[in-house]
Amino acid sequence: MVQDVSFNVRNNNGEPVQVGAWRFEADGRGPKVHLQAGVHADEIAGMLVLHLLMQRLRVAEAGGRLKGSVTVVPQANPLGIGQFRQGRILGRYHDATGHNFNRGFDQSAAMERSMTNVQQWQKKLVQLAAPADVMLDLHTDDEALPYVYVHRSFWPRGRALAAAMKMDVAIIWDEGGDGSFEETIIAPWLSEGRTDQRMAATLELRGQGDVNDRFAEQDAEGLYTWLCGYGVIDEARTPPDWPVEAVEMGHMETIIAPQPGVLIFEKELGDIVEEGQRFARILRRPGDPSSEVVLYAEQTGRLVTRFRDRLIAQGMGVAKFTGSRVSRNWSGGLLDPN
Repeated sequence: MVQDVSFNVRNNNGEPVQVGAWRFEADGRGPKVHLQAGVHADEIAGMLVLHLLMQRLRVAEAGGRLKGSVTVVPQANPLGIGQFRQGRILGRYHDATGHNFNRGFDQSAAMERSMTNVQQWQKKLVQLAAPADVMLDLHTDDEALPYVYVHRSFWPRGRALAAAMKMDVAIIWDEGGDGSFEETIIAPWLSEGRTDQRMAATLELRGQGDVNDRFAEQDAEGLYTWLCGYGVIDEARTPPDWPVEAVEMGHMETIIAPQPGVLIFEKELGDIVEEGQRFARILRRPGDPSSEVVLYAEQTGRLVTRFRDRLIAQGMGVAKFTGSRVSRNWSGGLLDPN
């Protein structure tokens, strides 16, 4: 029987809005799983993936094949979903405060009494996921290959998840410090040494424009296959043989725009770019050839992400590459501090 475990929070106008959540539960022999999408409300792909996965879970539960419990939150952030300006959704940041919706979960969870609607929402979402043995948080990048963030404690067994999802890159991290949802959920596991039978990851399902039936069906199938292999569903599935490039967080190269202007990429996602090779240029003043700046790869690696818009502000991230040595720009923490 599917349980409705939805909860309400207040939006920016003080009105109640609902976070839809459903729990598929069996006899408790298997792991407890928490799946969510849309913490950044403009990252849509995971919402469709979980919508399709829920249909598969209903069939598995009806057939008596579900061994664990699976809580699904397909659209986790009603605060962000309600933010539009000039026809565009503002889903990454809280409009009233500028707060990144996937930052500060740890502080909100620790509060005895939440002060703001964002903190209230964060605290309730953490409480919903806290009992889980497995937590997967679905996101998307601007333009990107599919990739996954995995804490070192869950690697290399996280490779099976990355392969099932046909992720090209797995970024292995050790320290965060920004209170992301993943970091907040795994913090007590790490402090108590309870990671052997657990799994957590943040999955980046390509780019924000990659919302279609083909990708969603593929990703829902990948999640279902992995859940079978992890012992959540009693069904034999053959895991895919998919090459996953594991990269240390500190080896990732993030290239920052040195000036504003028109952004022209010369390399495609997935291309291997040699150290010192040009991959893009920024034209500050169209009509003035001297205003063009060429961007070069800091080290040899694969182009994993690209800035989606083709007009970029100074200081924005142009692209991310894999690398084989520590980036000279690396100072610890996460790739996207904002």
